[in-house]
Amino acid sequence: MSGTIYSIIPPIIALLMVILTRRVLLSLGVGILSAAFVLHGNVLKNEGVGAWLQDVLLTIWNSIKGVFVSEGALNTWNVYIILFLFLLGVITAFISISGGSRAFGEWAQTKVRTRTGAQLLAAFLGIIIFIDDYFNALAVGQVSRPITDRNKVSRAKLAYIIDSTSAPICVVSPISSWGAYIIAILAPILVTHGVAEYSPLSAFIQMIPLNLYVLVSILMVIAVAIFNINFGSMKTHENRALTTGEVTDPEKPVLGELKQELPQSEKGTVGDLVWPIIALVVGTVGSLLWTGYKASEGDITIFTIFENTNVTGSLLSGGILGILVTLILFFVQVYAKKALNIGLLPKGIVEGIKSMLPAVYILLFAWVIVDLIGQIETGKYLASLVERSNLNIAFLPVILFIVAGFMAFATGTSWGTFGMMLPIAGDIAAASDINLLLPALAAVLAGSVFGDHCSPISDTTILSSTGAGSHHIDHVMTQLPYAITSAVIAVIGYIVLGLTGSTLLGVLTTLVLFVIFVLTMKNRQNA
Repeated sequence: MSGTIYSIIPPIIALLMVILTRRVLLSLGVGILSAAFVLHGNVLKNEGVGAWLQDVLLTIWNSIKGVFVSEGALNTWNVYIILFLFLLGVITAFISISGGSRAFGEWAQTKVRTRTGAQLLAAFLGIIIFIDDYFNALAVGQVSRPITDRNKVSRAKLAYIIDSTSAPICVVSPISSWGAYIIAILAPILVTHGVAEYSPLSAFIQMIPLNLYVLVSILMVIAVAIFNINFGSMKTHENRALTTGEVTDPEKPVLGELKQELPQSEKGTVGDLVWPIIALVVGTVGSLLWTGYKASEGDITIFTIFENTNVTGSLLSGGILGILVTLILFFVQVYAKKALNIGLLPKGIVEGIKSMLPAVYILLFAWVIVDLIGQIETGKYLASLVERSNLNIAFLPVILFIVAGFMAFATGTSWGTFGMMLPIAGDIAAASDINLLLPALAAVLAGSVFGDHCSPISDTTILSSTGAGSHHIDHVMTQLPYAITSAVIAVIGYIVLGLTGSTLLGVLTTLVLFVIFVLTMKNRQNA
């Protein structure tokens, strides 16, 4: 049943349950079971119910084990992300204990005095921190949360801002972990089809304006902040934040939030928040550059460095440096300023780790279902539909956008979608009209980011919820209307691009539709 139409059943079941029940762990658990059932086929064709059930449970156990151990060695990618999340939780706890969050919030209140300013600051940070989407989501959340909380911006809105600037910026930045990965995939595609007029890097840069979804989603974030455009369930969250000051739904648990009120130093300063974050940034970026440099061979450039860098190892290194600086500042509060008791040290560590447990649980479930969805070849089945279809070449970009979007949505991985769909898009474009090669490849990138934005099992979606301190499903449901709106505008732009063969007309159509949407929503908000 792998690689057939049955392979799309498990992700659809999980996603429908998430939407209907709003219980993410239960929904992912059912999705995991259904994927294992599909993988082992009809129970009647096996040796018996007992043997079949044993195979199902063994498959699930192997996927769980694969989260931590892969090919006989530690799965450092997953383990380092978990350790980084725990370190970040501890850093957050001690920043709060040292009074850094309170002091930074009071300082920011004198500098950023409006809700619009708070949202624009979060968006600006999301745009300039383009090195990696994981780091972007968590770092921007740490800095922005005290400011948005003070200005009564809902955590769901902050999570939307973070998510809609992290991946979109990374996917169009050549100097990022995403850019390096995509350029590495583009190189063999160009060689295979004899394209010599541009290099992989120049092809990547030429594809930036063709990524219509990214263009709209970033502009959407800015317009939402400036004109206070709230629709769908986002309106409920924003109205509650404005009228009651509660930035989250008090009846729902949130990710990355301390479960217990901790004492706060009255002698804390802005530096108690700023210096740990600076250490986190310097440690992560420095490690990204160093590990990439050490792993590169031949002519070493900034692009080869990011292509070969160790992302999760660098995150862990940055987290270790950040926690060291955080603890030093805590000891200053204890021994120099006499403002805190050393007995808070173990309590801060425990509470910091506990604050990240819900995010870790969701990540673990998401990684397991993504592994099983890979085994039942959901992505390959969707890709094969594109290969077998006898489509009108003018609609190639828009069809690739939709298929890539659904694939990333169902599998929870934009990177996996890149790896599978980019070569297929290159083959189809080369066999029909080589002039559509770059638009086709750009449409795959755009669709992958769109699907990633909508998927509750995407790790970047989970980490955006964690960074913002938002309930995960609240983030998914509030972001969906904005992502779908941006995708509809991008779809029309791709149709125009395909029919006319003009990038300029495609981009102009997209921009005009976006402006019409913003003006319409602005007038409706005023009314």
